[in-house]
Amino acid sequence: MENFIYNTPTKVYFGKGTEKELGKIIKSYGYKKILFHYGKSAIKKLGLYDLVIKELKSENIDFVELGGVEANPKLTLVEKGIQLAKKENIDMILAVGGGSVIDSAKAIADGYYVDHSPWLFSIGEKKPEKVLPIGVILTISAAGSEMSNSCVITNDYENDKRGFSCELNRPVFTIMNPEFTYSVSPFQTTCGIVDIMMHTLERVIASPNVVNPLTDYISFGLIKAVLEAGKIVLKDPTNYDARATLMWASSLSHNGLTGCGRNYMMSVHQMEHAVSGLFDNVSHGAGLATLWPAWAKLASKTDPTRFAALAYNSLGISSEVEIGDAANYAINYMRSYFEEIGIPTKLREFGIKKEDLPKIADLYTFHGKRTIEDIILVDYDTCLKILELAF
Repeated sequence: MENFIYNTPTKVYFGKGTEKELGKIIKSYGYKKILFHYGKSAIKKLGLYDLVIKELKSENIDFVELGGVEANPKLTLVEKGIQLAKKENIDMILAVGGGSVIDSAKAIADGYYVDHSPWLFSIGEKKPEKVLPIGVILTISAAGSEMSNSCVITNDYENDKRGFSCELNRPVFTIMNPEFTYSVSPFQTTCGIVDIMMHTLERVIASPNVVNPLTDYISFGLIKAVLEAGKIVLKDPTNYDARATLMWASSLSHNGLTGCGRNYMMSVHQMEHAVSGLFDNVSHGAGLATLWPAWAKLASKTDPTRFAALAYNSLGISSEVEIGDAANYAINYMRSYFEEIGIPTKLREFGIKKEDLPKIADLYTFHGKRTIEDIILVDYDTCLKILELAF
């Protein structure tokens, strides 16, 4: 087991009706003026918009609003949010929505105390030293941003999507009522299922030569639970226990737990950022579903043991099955699962053309400045090969 730091300062309020404590929760921290940040119409259809307004007014908490967050949240809206927050002397941001809203809120929080663009954090030229606190009401089980230290933003001036990690990015509190995910569309639900699993798969499989049975069992157990719950909610969208499993798994998969004692680089996530940065119509989870089997096909040739461990521990394959066969089974199972739940498994399904693949590989390598090595070294040539397999 490698050395690690595990930090989870986010206080979680989980379950039915927890959103009705919002005003008291915010007041308990002493915040007096907040930026209420959200997407478009979803929270109004849920009745959450009115509930938030009521809760804030009930505790005499002043607020201003900024809606309009899109999937693959944009730098232009973040900049607008920073200007508004500074003008109104905000002391906290409340993000109500899914990962895009939360990441947009994080970027606004990061940019509040600086004069430069928050994009400099995303590209690694600057590091936040002080940020606004963030609270969350979660409405989609997917990104895990509600407890994570990561923030992913698309620079819509340059069609470049980047993520960065910083402990200051972790929300102060998160309210999670699985009932809010009942109305999430089947496609968004499937994208979330994939994203949740990928956050753990890329951690547990990426460092093959580390003895770490506890983290392994936690990780493979989480994946198994998500595979099972995912099928249930697509047949029965209002199954509370299955929705609760996905929501809690979303948080645990990306708050650091399934990476404890492991070194990981998440190269598939980085490739997907390049894809959806260039092609805004690609949902993050759907992009991951196209790329992971292609990456796994190459990586398993170098070290099949971690893929076999997935088959043994999450997919019910007997440990007597030979490692290579088990590894192939795991990869084929995951691809078939994605197809079964109705998510795209080929890049061309998004309208991407073969001549676009070199552009994606160039973005992935930061125009030739970056390679990532986990089980395999993913440089420009390897990235392009993976993209071609995923095409």
